[in-house]
Amino acid sequence: MAKITGIRCIRTRTNGTWTIVKVTTDQDGLYGIGSASDMYNPEAVIAIIEQMLAPQLIGRDAANIEDLWHTMNLSSYWRNGAMLQTAIGGIDMALWDIKGKMAGMPVYQLLGGASRAAVPCYGHAGGSDIAELKEDISHYLEEGYTVIRAQLGGYGGGGFIPNERANLPENAWTKGPVFDEQSYLNAIPRMFEELRVAFGSDVAFTHDVHEHLSPITAIQLAKRLEPYNLFFLEDVLAPEQIGWYRQLRQQSATPQAVGELFVNSQEWLSLVQERLIDFIRVRVSKAGGITACRKIASLCEAFGVRTAWQEGGENDPVNQAAAVHLDMSVWNFGIQEVNHFRPAELEAFPGHVVRKGGYLYPSDKPGLGIELDEEKAELLVGDGWNRKTYHSPYSLDRKADGTLVRP
Repeated sequence: MAKITGIRCIRTRTNGTWTIVKVTTDQDGLYGIGSASDMYNPEAVIAIIEQMLAPQLIGRDAANIEDLWHTMNLSSYWRNGAMLQTAIGGIDMALWDIKGKMAGMPVYQLLGGASRAAVPCYGHAGGSDIAELKEDISHYLEEGYTVIRAQLGGYGGGGFIPNERANLPENAWTKGPVFDEQSYLNAIPRMFEELRVAFGSDVAFTHDVHEHLSPITAIQLAKRLEPYNLFFLEDVLAPEQIGWYRQLRQQSATPQAVGELFVNSQEWLSLVQERLIDFIRVRVSKAGGITACRKIASLCEAFGVRTAWQEGGENDPVNQAAAVHLDMSVWNFGIQEVNHFRPAELEAFPGHVVRKGGYLYPSDKPGLGIELDEEKAELLVGDGWNRKTYHSPYSLDRKADGTLVRP
């Protein structure tokens, strides 16, 4: 038995945007780490961990992960919120890290062993125009990637109209480019037409809509993209409009990847059961950790849905490690989103996942195989950071009339 003696949150990366959870035990040198990073609400997650979850878990047996996960999930009475799930996810990862260390095995072995030799991942190609995008795609192909996400600039790229060309009202609310659905609907199929001419049919492409479209426009886009045989179209609908996936599936065979904003099982349950999606894209920490995601993967296997755990540029190496351990063991794995870190960031996380070409390789050390060098982690934060004044809300786009666009 290894009793939990403490749960601590460690902030790192520039301006403290990453939150790493460290769970210690009464066995000398035995601890685990997990990811509870939330760039937009870090203090809220930390408060949940420190004020609500930690007092319940200290003194409990770290080996009883299933019981501890349900305890954390139910003990606030109201459940399934993004902040709570992130807090649970961070602790859950750390508990699996501890269990792997106690067993002397990497986590993926505890989950049933390897289903593959390595984990295929997809690159993120982008460009301000089609020429830049083609050049970036060529670089990824040279590195060995076979699946590549293609974007015209940032999310919604291809749909933004410069201020001087937009029909803005006299009292316009925005001074930057505005998003126009019709422009996006025309630009993205044209983009993929050019990419297929340039790169042929063997390269697998994905595209992230990032929920920018109204439901009917999303269906029109999926239909228009059918001739270009995408690997998947990501988050074409906002989570508030998931009921439209029934109409989308009836009208289009473009594969759908969904779930970046999902934190509640009721959001993905009907989509999986009715076979309305092809890939589940929740972030491991946001869904409640490894315990939650192995349940999701088992459900998806029964209905022919594959995994494609979400990463994102603001995410940390610990969440990536947890995702890759799941990827190694889950039979119905589809693809893993790649993440890129600066050399100094990787130095703070010895044992991190290694990327070679289009594959990710986890450490075979016990547990998650990744550690945290706290001295180097502290150096990453930089000068002038103050957790009490931290403020980093998500940047939102608007239409010409000022209406907000859902991210």
